[in-house]
Amino acid sequence: MIDRAGLATFLRRRRESLQPEDIGLPRGPRRRTDGLRREEVAALCHMSTDYYARLERGTGPQPSEQMIASIAQGLHLSLDERDHVFRLSGNNPPARGATSDHIGPGLLRVFDRLQDTPAEIITELGETLRQTPMGIALTGDAGRFTGSQRSLGYRWFTDPAVREVYPPEERALLSRVYVAGLREVATLRGPGSKAEHLADLLREQSEQFRELWDSHEVGIRPTQVKRFAHPEVGMLELNCQTLLDPDQSHRLLVYTAEPGSESYEKLQLLAVISTQTIP
Repeated sequence: MIDRAGLATFLRRRRESLQPEDIGLPRGPRRRTDGLRREEVAALCHMSTDYYARLERGTGPQPSEQMIASIAQGLHLSLDERDHVFRLSGNNPPARGATSDHIGPGLLRVFDRLQDTPAEIITELGETLRQTPMGIALTGDAGRFTGSQRSLGYRWFTDPAVREVYPPEERALLSRVYVAGLREVATLRGPGSKAEHLADLLREQSEQFRELWDSHEVGIRPTQVKRFAHPEVGMLELNCQTLLDPDQSHRLLVYTAEPGSESYEKLQLLAVISTQTIP
């Protein structure tokens, strides 16, 4: 059963404790509200301000699991807080660990401060959970994919267009990297895992994947400097730094260029282009 009063109080307290700078927003000289405004939280949770306000007043409908998951992520809840708000809403908490899409608040706080930098948060299977506007400008919007196509490795072997952003001479190594990485995850998670299911799908659909899978390679790692053949600004050489959340097996990837380099100048141009094409 939903605990409307408990849910309303919990949401209000969490909203009031979350500060603008926690989510990468400027505070502004005229802000008088403690914490975030309702409309700001509603935007973070991808819902209308009226719907969110009704939940805080205890007069809204019982939210679905998908809605609660969005609220938990928008309010930057920890896993314990996420599970608590699920129970308050009358829903069972989802699984934790590698199969969870819930991003930890610490990783989100770092991500929210990178809006002018190409960055993304991915799962261990290469499923993109969040991208900065510059991340979308660099490699495209990966958040639109569903099902198995959420995994970059799956798209790599089933959609030739995905490879176009990477230099031809590096694609063979990247193919080995994806297969070796998936084998490691499938072995770690065991029979019946999501990783094993993904490997089975790719073995059915891609001859190249089958050949590489049968080679049983592990430990193949990508280079720290990644090259992107961007259709508008040309070739970019970017350093990729990785921050790991071990509790959720999520990775924050941040792409930077050496100051003063040609790639650095191209990133500045890409930033201008992204403001014109991404709302």
